[in-house]
Amino acid sequence: MTLKPLADRVVVKMVEAEEKTQSGIFLTAAAQEKPQVAEVVAVGPGGIVDGHEVEMVVQVGMKVITAKYAGTEVKANGTEYSIVRQSDILAIVE
Repeated sequence: MTLKPLADRVVVKMVEAEEKTQSGIFLTAAAQEKPQVAEVVAVGPGGIVDGHEVEMVVQVGMKVITAKYAGTEVKANGTEYSIVRQSDILAIVE
């Protein structure tokens, strides 16, 4: 099954959270925060959304930071993805 987003939506795959702090301390799964950095997997075509023209800025392969509780989580082929609006993407990680 492939996911093809519509309008201004973007399919992202969350990047795994760090298991070790910078000082070398290993974190348990319960102590880890939900990751906010994600890799863009698919991008919708943009177009007119809510009466305004939306140009897609993000591209497949980019790493982005999303709003903490944004989007809809879906599971496809055993992998978890989130579908978010482009406006829920806060920054591009370079």
